[in-house]
Amino acid sequence: MAVPKKKISRSRRNMRRFSCAYQIDPVANTTAADGTQVRTHTVTLANVAQYVEARKAAKAARKSSSKSK
Repeated sequence: MAVPKKKISRSRRNMRRFSCAYQIDPVANTTAADGTQVRTHTVTLANVAQYVEARKAAKAARKSSSKSK
């Protein structure tokens, strides 16, 4: 009969059980603003263009406010 040489501590036993039981879902989908399904952390050209325009507008606003001082 196979018998372990050493007793496994409660901590190690529970760590092993935790890692086996709790697996995250590898394919989690989110809903975009227009209602389509999109994978998480997916960059679209529309999002990039919107981000760039927002940054330009913020930079222009900072520039105009610093000139008025």
